Amino acid sequence: MTDLRGKVAMVTGAGRGLGRSMAQALAEAGAAVTVAARTTTELDSFVDEVKTAGGQALACPTDITDEASVESMVEATVETFGRIDILVNNSGIVATTPLLDQPADEWDRVLATNLRGTYLATRAAGRHLVAQGAGKVINIASNFALQGVANHAAYSASKAGVIGFTRSMAMEWAKAGVQVNAIAPGYFATPLNAELREDAETLTKVVRAIPARRMGEPDELKPWLLLLAGSASDFMTGEVIVIDGGQSVR
Repeated sequence: MTDLRGKVAMVTGAGRGLGRSMAQALAEAGAAVTVAARTTTELDSFVDEVKTAGGQALACPTDITDEASVESMVEATVETFGRIDILVNNSGIVATTPLLDQPADEWDRVLATNLRGTYLATRAAGRHLVAQGAGKVINIASNFALQGVANHAAYSASKAGVIGFTRSMAMEWAKAGVQVNAIAPGYFATPLNAELREDAETLTKVVRAIPARRMGEPDELKPWLLLLAGSASDFMTGEVIVIDGGQSVR
């Protein structure tokens, strides 16, 4: 098991779903964890759970698209825990809209959250990682970045941008001892797609497109996250791990 005792991690988009699951994995491995999202209730409940289990956690309500808000998240983490070792850029939103019907502000909102937010958090945390000569950045992309998906141009473009950003930063920070990698999940059963899963016809259509014939479970992502967060990935950077039941292989 990956041992992250003495490490400090930040997870954006950690209120629920995959973000919360990944934050739990980091806390269970011994890391102190800052969880960030727009709303406080879910963050506070996570902190309570971690502290009850004997761990350390900090809730930081954050607008990932706002530079000042992101800088405050990083500052609060350093003030509370003294350092940063791991950043998980998970904040993201989806828009399912045909391009000809898509308002420009919706496009901008998706790109701002998924790509600009990743840039802002990486830059803010990266100042500390580069200065200390070690660190891990784990960007959550999507298998939609690797295939054509109708009615998801903004989301696919933003996540493809995350992959390009990952590879550029891996090159830029490799000499500083900072590894930058990405995970590209496919369909995982989370609150984000709860409505989809309640529609039997739609769920059948989605699952039919996945060679494994099922959605993933959040716990199946944890080992890969811990691999990238721990020392086992010290000689691994600029990589994209796709976990989608074979969907993007088609």
